[in-house]
Amino acid sequence: MMNKLFNVDDEVYPPSEDTYLLLEAALREVEDDDEVLEVGAGSGFIVEKIKNKVKCIIGTDISPYAVKMAKARGIDVVRTDIARGIKKQFSLIIFNPPYLPTSEIEQLDDWLEKALNGGESGRDVIYHFLDSISDNLQSDGRILLLVSSLSGIDEVLKYAEKQGFKWTKLSEKRLFFEKLEVYRLVRSR
Repeated sequence: MMNKLFNVDDEVYPPSEDTYLLLEAALREVEDDDEVLEVGAGSGFIVEKIKNKVKCIIGTDISPYAVKMAKARGIDVVRTDIARGIKKQFSLIIFNPPYLPTSEIEQLDDWLEKALNGGESGRDVIYHFLDSISDNLQSDGRILLLVSSLSGIDEVLKYAEKQGFKWTKLSEKRLFFEKLEVYRLVRSR
C-alpha cells in the first residue's frame, strides 16, 4: 500500500457558501446561555466565530484531518460519528451535512470526499443525523440544519417531521446550480 503525503488543508472542506450561510443563521440564533454542539465541525470555522457568544461549545467530526485542523485553531473537538459517545445534551446543535448525491462509482476513498458525499440521494448522512441526535438535544433545544436542493429539501423536511421535529426556514441562498436553505428544527410538542 502506497503511503500518501497529505497537506491537511487538502483533506478538510474549506469554508464555502454553505458554511457562510449557516454561520449567518447561527449568529442570529445563538444566545449567551446556549450550550452548543457543531456536528461536522470541519476546520472549526463556525465554532471559532461563535464561541465567545455562548456558554460553551464543542465540535465533532469523523475526519482525523478536520479534528487536527480544528484543534490547531484552539477548538474543543471530538473525533466521532455525529455525536456518538457524547452523553451531554445541548440547547443548540448545528450541522452542515455532506449533501452531494454521490453514486457508488463516484465515491473516492479520501476524507475530503467524505465531507461532501451524501450517498445516492444526498440524504444518507442527514437521515443518520436525524435518527441519532435526539439524545443529545435538550427537550427545548434547537437544531440548525443546512439543506441543499441537490439532496431534496422536501424529502428532508418530511423525514424530520417523521422523526418528531417541526421546522422553520431561517434563510436561503440561490447559487447557479443549487439552492441552500437553513432550517431551525425543534421537537414537536
